[in-house]
Amino acid sequence: MTNNLITPDFRFRRLRRTAALRELVRETHLRMSDFILPIFIEEGINEPVPIKTMPDVFRYPESQLAEVINRAWSKGIRAVLLFGVSTHKDEVGSDTWHDHGLLARMIQTAKAAQPEMLVISDNCFCEYTTHGHCGVVFKNDVDNDATLLNLQKQVVLAAQAGVDMIAPSGMMDGMITAIRQALDDAGFAHIPVMSYSTKFASAFYGPFRDAVDSSFKGTRNTYQMDFSNPREALAESMQDEAEGADILMVKPGTAYLDILAHIRANSTRPLAVYHVSGEYAMIKAGAAAGVIDEKAIVLETMTAFKRAGADLIITYYAERLADWI
Repeated sequence: MTNNLITPDFRFRRLRRTAALRELVRETHLRMSDFILPIFIEEGINEPVPIKTMPDVFRYPESQLAEVINRAWSKGIRAVLLFGVSTHKDEVGSDTWHDHGLLARMIQTAKAAQPEMLVISDNCFCEYTTHGHCGVVFKNDVDNDATLLNLQKQVVLAAQAGVDMIAPSGMMDGMITAIRQALDDAGFAHIPVMSYSTKFASAFYGPFRDAVDSSFKGTRNTYQMDFSNPREALAESMQDEAEGADILMVKPGTAYLDILAHIRANSTRPLAVYHVSGEYAMIKAGAAAGVIDEKAIVLETMTAFKRAGADLIITYYAERLADWI
């Protein structure tokens, strides 16, 4: 068609005409090797327990952990993050540094089921303490340095049990230095650390407390980050990098793409993002209400994480993504 309109210098739409063309020039790609599957294991149950606020997510009995690991492996998932739901809670979470405690048993079972699976332990105390805080509580607050001493015992136990990667999530100052020193001194210098290096005090964590049957009441504002502070967010991750973290992480994800991009611009370390329980639950609720296309929204969200700079994505959607990708 000929007309008198000005002809554009370049027509971007030429490369959008077909699916094959769009795929050929696509800049950001999702692969199964991008994803880490969180798994909840509960003591004292015989059947999976549905998590009411997280549809299609369960707390599994120990007797079924091997089956869950093998199912994930068969779908192409190559990394899992283990969370224990303990019935042996105390004031300091001491079950996490006992040879026969839940943390050690989960790791051993997962590695025995699929030796090539990358098994990551969530290293914190909130699932193992009666008060639900992430460390030793003193005068209604978490004692940073006392918690570090216990964390050192916990990570060495995890390494002895066969864990492939440590993932400390408590946001204690100096935690990477303490962990690295403990692992190195115990002969585990080869074990990498994926730090929850920029973890915000977020309303997006609500369903997670159902997932781990947490007794927590109150706030974690004194150790988790203020979501209003982007400069501090970068400084937290840069500090953990300086202390020896092998992988940095931002948690939550969707509302913090600017933080991901800022850290990516300032660090060459691998960068992870945690698509947390509230983000998952919101998509599920929207899909159940018929107002969004679940698959399309999830794929768009995961691509946004990669586009912002994430190399790794921790998500409860990992098994569904295996079906979709």
